[in-house]
Amino acid sequence: MALFLFLLLVAVVLGFIGVLAEGLLYLLFIGILVAIADILYVGMRIRRSGRRPVR
Repeated sequence: MALFLFLLLVAVVLGFIGVLAEGLLYLLFIGILVAIADILYVGMRIRRSGRRPVR
């Protein structure tokens, strides 16, 4: 969970810098890609954790 929050924070910071700094629009796109990768990572963890064998 800590990794998810850290990557989300990095995505938001990169997005703000990309929007506010002129000529650094590529940071916005990198922030968006990090956010998408973060959401996919959490989705895979949730999906995988639901399939534990019954003992």
